[in-house]
Amino acid sequence: MIHLSSPIALRSIIIPGLIAILIGGLAACSGTDPATSSRTEQPIEDRQAAHMMVAAAHPAAVEAGLQMLRRGGHAVDAAIAVQMVLAFIEAPETGIGGGGYLLLHDKDAGETRLYDGRETAPAAARPDRFQILGMDMPLALAIPSGSSVGVPGLVAMLAKAHRDHGRLPWKELFIPAIRLAEQGLPMPQRLQRQIQQDLSLRLFADTRRYFRRQAQSDPPMLRNAELARTLRLIAQAGPDAFYQGPIAQGLLERLDDARWGANDMTAKDLTDYRAINREAVCRPYRQWTVCGAPPSSSGGITVLQILGILESFPLGAMEPNGSAALHLIVESSRLAFADRNYYIGDPAFVVVPVDRLLDADYLRQRASLIRADRALEEVHPGDPGHRAEISEKNVLPEVGERGTSHFSVVDAQGNLLALTSSNEAPFGSRMLSQGFVLNNQLTDFHFSPMLDGKPHPNAVAGGKRPRSSMAPTMVFDAQGKPKLIIGSRGGSRIIGYVVKTLIAVLDWNMDVQDAIALPNALDRGVGIELETGTSLELHAPTLEALGHKVSIVPMTSGLHGIERIETGWRGGADPRLDGVARGE
Repeated sequence: MIHLSSPIALRSIIIPGLIAILIGGLAACSGTDPATSSRTEQPIEDRQAAHMMVAAAHPAAVEAGLQMLRRGGHAVDAAIAVQMVLAFIEAPETGIGGGGYLLLHDKDAGETRLYDGRETAPAAARPDRFQILGMDMPLALAIPSGSSVGVPGLVAMLAKAHRDHGRLPWKELFIPAIRLAEQGLPMPQRLQRQIQQDLSLRLFADTRRYFRRQAQSDPPMLRNAELARTLRLIAQAGPDAFYQGPIAQGLLERLDDARWGANDMTAKDLTDYRAINREAVCRPYRQWTVCGAPPSSSGGITVLQILGILESFPLGAMEPNGSAALHLIVESSRLAFADRNYYIGDPAFVVVPVDRLLDADYLRQRASLIRADRALEEVHPGDPGHRAEISEKNVLPEVGERGTSHFSVVDAQGNLLALTSSNEAPFGSRMLSQGFVLNNQLTDFHFSPMLDGKPHPNAVAGGKRPRSSMAPTMVFDAQGKPKLIIGSRGGSRIIGYVVKTLIAVLDWNMDVQDAIALPNALDRGVGIELETGTSLELHAPTLEALGHKVSIVPMTSGLHGIERIETGWRGGADPRLDGVARGE
């Protein structure tokens, strides 16, 4: 293993060709692949159901979840079956080598809670983990390194939710995924495109052997007997089999063989991992109540802040996705992202002022900064409870996280579930162990450990969870009845994708499918991004005249949602992917 701690080590690996291929490949897989799909549009009657529904990124995953619901399973049972199939079919995006967040509304208890399965840094991790000679490590080198891999949390999170709510035996929930991984299926076209576009996969033996070799078969087929064996062991021996024994040992051995970076994850890091059950973060939005993921994710707070700022404006009277509405949405997003980047981190290490950030008076103060005729020249974090902005504070934006998958479930008893999971970048760290991709989630930490002379809220620390943008979200009406379940893939763009869909359904009264398909427009603090090839391109001159910096880029969201209607449920699946929404 090479450690990036000296000029000699740096010169031994950072050669122009390697950098060019890594950067080019990672840019190609950054979640901006062309928004094309092999999925045909679902007739509305096929995405409506009276009793139960699943919306996910592949039909085989949806069918696995429905199988469990037909047998009387809880939404959590269905979620485990869906997630394990996605771990096979959407391996670049999600899997047991990563983590996620499971938002669950228990109908009988009337409670909405979050299971936090975010990865953690090894206990030995230090704040300078991604520093080289006092400078931030290039992201293209950090991602495929031992330094980037966090202790996976997905299996522990699902196990904890199953202990609390599951009705079907744990081992039976893995059967659909095991069968598919053993038998194989035609490789999804989107996965073929991802493999073709990511030049970095050629550099690493694991990705060459698994992804590229299968994509080059005629016809391209997807099989993973190794993953099937791993899942069978977890199914039969229970979730602890992932964190100790042969699977854990194999994972650590793979990290020992990492080409460069830290090698400090231990068997104790794995056995000590715990998923956390947290209260959801909720806030009113007009006549609705919106609930989402609390820290360690920034998704819930940032979505709620954007909506809270937008409450000061009559969005419902504006043209959907018109220039005036887009201006207000992106200005609200800029303000919320400034607070996100300044305040939010793992609550076990950082005091996050959640209530003050979501206070109605504070958000009205933030809204008062917005001008209808001009974009803000600069955006600063606020000082909730004191002043609308701290004009002397400038916080650099962070735009990491690019992979991820989301699905939504409603069971026959009316329990609601939204689960977003991720390896971080598509293809994670470029390392595989026993058939699954190892995450690179630790690159979601801020590489510079200090901010304004004090530890950055998202600095690396041993046992700490890196800040996420994942935003599984639920909406309830004034009587507390469910209105909408939604979430997305897409890294820090997730927040904008979810906000777009919420506004379209709640303010513009759109069908959830139409809301999901609506062209994407957002601002993460780096300027407005408009989805290429859509009608939004026509708004670029108007937005630029207001002072916005505008980019037109491909944006592959992965929104999957379910809304309540008079006859039951209606689902929506992002046309940019290959998923569906089905129920009974």
